[in-house]
Amino acid sequence: MAPATSEIPYTVRRSDRARRIRVTVDPADGVQVVLPRRATEREAAAAVWELRPWIERRLHELGRVRAAVAARGATVPYLGRALALVPEPGRERVRLAGDRLLVPAGAAERTRALERWYRREARTEIADRLDRACAQAGASYTKLTIRGQRTRWASCSRAGAMSFNWRLLLAPEPVLDYVVWHEVCHLEVMDHSRRFWALLESRCPGARDHAGWLRRHGSTLVL
Repeated sequence: MAPATSEIPYTVRRSDRARRIRVTVDPADGVQVVLPRRATEREAAAAVWELRPWIERRLHELGRVRAAVAARGATVPYLGRALALVPEPGRERVRLAGDRLLVPAGAAERTRALERWYRREARTEIADRLDRACAQAGASYTKLTIRGQRTRWASCSRAGAMSFNWRLLLAPEPVLDYVVWHEVCHLEVMDHSRRFWALLESRCPGARDHAGWLRRHGSTLVL
Protein backbone atom coordinates (compact mmCIF):
# COMPACT_ATOMS: atom_id res chain seq x y z
CA MET A 1 0.00 0.00 0.00
CA ALA A 2 1.32 3.44 -0.91
CA PRO A 3 1.53 6.03 1.90
CA ALA A 4 -0.90 8.92 1.97
CA THR A 5 1.87 11.50 2.04
CA SER A 6 5.24 12.02 0.37
CA GLU A 7 8.48 13.73 1.41
CA ILE A 8 8.66 15.31 -2.04
CA PRO A 9 6.88 18.71 -2.07
CA TYR A 10 4.28 18.99 -4.82
CA THR A 11 1.25 20.98 -5.84
CA VAL A 12 -2.08 19.72 -7.14
CA ARG A 13 -3.97 21.12 -10.09
CA ARG A 14 -7.40 19.82 -11.02
CA SER A 15 -8.45 19.68 -14.65
CA ASP A 16 -11.80 18.98 -16.27
CA ARG A 17 -9.94 17.71 -19.33
CA ALA A 18 -7.70 15.24 -17.48
CA ARG A 19 -8.69 11.60 -17.91
CA ARG A 20 -5.93 10.22 -15.70
CA ILE A 21 -3.49 11.37 -13.04
CA ARG A 22 -0.40 13.00 -14.50
CA VAL A 23 2.80 14.09 -12.71
CA THR A 24 5.08 16.75 -14.20
CA VAL A 25 8.40 18.24 -13.07
CA ASP A 26 8.94 21.75 -14.40
CA PRO A 27 11.58 24.44 -13.67
CA ALA A 28 8.85 27.00 -12.96
CA ASP A 29 6.16 24.89 -11.28
CA GLY A 30 8.25 22.24 -9.53
CA VAL A 31 6.50 18.90 -9.02
CA GLN A 32 2.85 19.16 -10.00
CA VAL A 33 0.13 16.51 -9.98
CA VAL A 34 -2.70 17.05 -12.45
CA LEU A 35 -5.86 15.37 -11.17
CA PRO A 36 -9.17 14.61 -12.86
CA ARG A 37 -11.99 16.35 -10.97
CA ARG A 38 -13.14 13.19 -9.20
CA ALA A 39 -9.70 12.00 -8.11
CA THR A 40 -8.73 12.34 -4.45
CA GLU A 41 -5.76 14.02 -2.79
CA ARG A 42 -4.74 10.58 -1.53
CA GLU A 43 -4.43 9.41 -5.14
CA ALA A 44 -2.12 12.35 -5.84
CA ALA A 45 0.16 11.34 -2.94
CA ALA A 46 0.15 7.74 -4.14
CA ALA A 47 1.15 8.82 -7.66
CA VAL A 48 4.07 10.88 -6.32
CA TRP A 49 5.23 7.96 -4.19
CA GLU A 50 5.02 5.52 -7.08
CA LEU A 51 6.97 7.83 -9.39
CA ARG A 52 9.47 8.88 -6.71
CA PRO A 53 12.64 7.52 -8.45
CA TRP A 54 11.72 9.26 -11.73
CA ILE A 55 10.80 12.50 -9.91
CA GLU A 56 14.11 12.52 -8.03
CA ARG A 57 16.04 12.02 -11.27
CA ARG A 58 14.14 14.90 -12.86
CA LEU A 59 14.73 17.17 -9.85
CA HIS A 60 18.46 16.36 -10.02
CA GLU A 61 18.43 17.22 -13.72
CA LEU A 62 16.65 20.52 -13.00
CA GLY A 63 19.38 21.38 -10.52
CA ARG A 64 21.98 20.74 -13.21
CA VAL A 65 20.04 22.93 -15.66
CA ARG A 66 19.76 25.80 -13.16
CA ALA A 67 23.49 25.61 -12.47
CA ALA A 68 24.30 25.67 -16.20
CA VAL A 69 22.04 28.67 -16.78
CA ALA A 70 23.46 30.51 -13.75
CA ALA A 71 27.00 29.91 -15.04
CA ARG A 72 26.23 32.00 -18.13
CA GLY A 73 26.03 35.17 -16.06
CA ALA A 74 24.56 38.07 -18.01
CA THR A 75 24.88 36.33 -21.37
CA VAL A 76 22.85 34.00 -23.56
CA PRO A 77 24.22 31.43 -26.04
CA TYR A 78 23.59 31.82 -29.76
CA LEU A 79 24.99 29.11 -32.06
CA GLY A 80 28.22 28.92 -30.08
CA ARG A 81 28.53 32.65 -29.37
CA ALA A 82 27.96 34.27 -25.97
CA LEU A 83 25.82 37.39 -26.40
CA ALA A 84 25.96 39.91 -23.56
CA LEU A 85 22.57 41.09 -22.30
CA VAL A 86 22.29 44.87 -21.99
CA PRO A 87 19.04 45.89 -20.23
CA GLU A 88 17.57 49.22 -21.34
CA PRO A 89 14.61 50.83 -19.52
CA GLY A 90 11.67 51.40 -21.84
CA ARG A 91 12.86 48.92 -24.47
CA GLU A 92 10.25 46.40 -25.67
CA ARG A 93 12.04 44.54 -28.49
CA VAL A 94 15.42 42.84 -28.53
CA ARG A 95 18.07 44.24 -30.85
CA LEU A 96 21.41 42.68 -31.72
CA ALA A 97 24.39 45.06 -31.66
CA GLY A 98 27.61 43.18 -32.36
CA ASP A 99 28.00 40.68 -29.54
CA ARG A 100 25.46 42.49 -27.38
CA LEU A 101 21.71 42.05 -27.12
CA LEU A 102 19.80 45.18 -26.12
CA VAL A 103 16.89 43.86 -24.05
CA PRO A 104 14.02 45.12 -21.84
CA ALA A 105 14.98 45.94 -18.26
CA GLY A 106 12.28 43.87 -16.51
CA ALA A 107 13.07 40.16 -16.04
CA ALA A 108 9.69 38.83 -17.21
CA GLU A 109 9.51 41.23 -20.15
CA ARG A 110 13.10 40.38 -21.06
CA THR A 111 12.43 36.63 -21.17
CA ARG A 112 9.34 37.06 -23.36
CA ALA A 113 11.14 39.46 -25.70
CA LEU A 114 14.16 37.15 -25.95
CA GLU A 115 11.97 34.20 -26.91
CA ARG A 116 10.27 36.28 -29.64
CA TRP A 117 13.70 37.32 -30.93
CA TYR A 118 15.03 33.76 -30.95
CA ARG A 119 11.94 32.55 -32.79
CA ARG A 120 12.42 35.19 -35.50
CA GLU A 121 16.10 34.39 -35.81
CA ALA A 122 15.37 30.65 -35.91
CA ARG A 123 13.18 31.02 -38.97
CA THR A 124 16.00 32.74 -40.87
CA GLU A 125 18.85 30.53 -39.61
CA ILE A 126 16.97 27.28 -40.14
CA ALA A 127 15.35 28.19 -43.46
CA ASP A 128 18.76 29.04 -44.97
CA ARG A 129 20.29 25.77 -43.78
CA LEU A 130 17.25 23.75 -44.81
CA ASP A 131 17.24 25.19 -48.32
CA ARG A 132 20.95 24.49 -48.77
CA ALA A 133 20.70 20.94 -47.44
CA CYS A 134 17.69 20.16 -49.62
CA ALA A 135 19.47 21.52 -52.70
CA GLN A 136 22.50 19.36 -51.92
CA ALA A 137 20.34 16.27 -51.34
CA GLY A 138 18.10 16.87 -54.36
CA ALA A 139 15.05 16.92 -52.07
CA SER A 140 12.33 19.42 -51.20
CA TYR A 141 10.06 20.22 -48.27
CA THR A 142 6.55 21.68 -48.27
CA LYS A 143 6.42 23.87 -45.17
CA LEU A 144 8.62 25.16 -42.33
CA THR A 145 7.24 25.81 -38.84
CA ILE A 146 9.16 27.14 -35.83
CA ARG A 147 7.85 25.89 -32.50
CA GLY A 148 8.81 25.58 -28.84
CA GLN A 149 8.14 21.89 -28.20
CA ARG A 150 9.22 20.52 -24.83
CA THR A 151 9.97 17.01 -26.03
CA ARG A 152 11.09 17.30 -29.67
CA TRP A 153 13.85 19.15 -31.46
CA ALA A 154 12.40 18.73 -34.93
CA SER A 155 10.11 16.62 -37.08
CA CYS A 156 9.43 15.82 -40.73
CA SER A 157 6.03 14.61 -41.89
CA ARG A 158 5.48 12.23 -44.77
CA ALA A 159 4.10 15.21 -46.70
CA GLY A 160 7.43 17.03 -46.28
CA ALA A 161 6.31 19.51 -43.60
CA MET A 162 9.24 20.50 -41.39
CA SER A 163 9.05 21.67 -37.77
CA PHE A 164 12.02 22.89 -35.71
CA ASN A 165 12.45 24.01 -32.12
CA TRP A 166 13.70 27.60 -31.73
CA ARG A 167 15.80 26.48 -28.74
CA LEU A 168 18.22 24.86 -31.17
CA LEU A 169 19.74 28.33 -31.59
CA LEU A 170 21.00 28.01 -28.01
CA ALA A 171 23.13 25.04 -29.12
CA PRO A 172 26.48 25.14 -30.95
CA GLU A 173 26.16 25.69 -34.69
CA PRO A 174 27.24 22.15 -35.71
CA VAL A 175 24.42 20.73 -33.59
CA LEU A 176 21.83 22.83 -35.43
CA ASP A 177 23.34 21.73 -38.75
CA TYR A 178 23.06 18.11 -37.62
CA VAL A 179 19.36 18.46 -36.73
CA VAL A 180 18.63 20.07 -40.11
CA TRP A 181 20.38 17.22 -41.92
CA HIS A 182 18.59 14.69 -39.74
CA GLU A 183 15.21 15.94 -40.95
CA VAL A 184 16.33 16.32 -44.57
CA CYS A 185 17.41 12.67 -44.56
CA HIS A 186 13.92 11.78 -43.32
CA LEU A 187 12.62 13.07 -46.66
CA GLU A 188 14.24 9.95 -48.11
CA VAL A 189 14.11 7.49 -45.18
CA MET A 190 11.34 8.03 -42.63
CA ASP A 191 12.58 5.59 -39.99
CA HIS A 192 15.76 5.40 -37.88
CA SER A 193 17.09 2.24 -39.50
CA ARG A 194 20.75 1.52 -40.26
CA ARG A 195 20.07 2.81 -43.76
CA PHE A 196 18.93 6.13 -42.33
CA TRP A 197 21.99 6.55 -40.08
CA ALA A 198 24.33 5.58 -42.88
CA LEU A 199 22.72 8.22 -45.12
CA LEU A 200 22.90 10.83 -42.37
CA GLU A 201 26.55 10.10 -41.57
CA SER A 202 27.44 10.39 -45.25
CA ARG A 203 25.93 13.88 -45.39
CA CYS A 204 26.71 15.05 -41.87
CA PRO A 205 29.91 13.43 -40.56
CA GLY A 206 29.87 13.13 -36.78
CA ALA A 207 26.06 12.99 -36.67
CA ARG A 208 26.02 10.49 -33.80
CA ASP A 209 28.36 12.71 -31.76
CA HIS A 210 26.02 15.67 -32.24
CA ALA A 211 23.03 13.51 -31.31
CA GLY A 212 24.89 12.52 -28.15
CA TRP A 213 25.57 16.17 -27.33
CA LEU A 214 21.83 16.90 -27.54
CA ARG A 215 21.02 13.98 -25.26
CA ARG A 216 23.52 15.20 -22.65
CA HIS A 217 22.99 18.94 -22.86
CA GLY A 218 19.59 19.46 -24.50
CA SER A 219 17.85 20.14 -21.19
CA THR A 220 20.13 23.18 -20.64
CA LEU A 221 18.95 24.87 -23.84
CA VAL A 222 16.63 27.24 -22.03
CA LEU A 223 16.61 30.97 -21.40
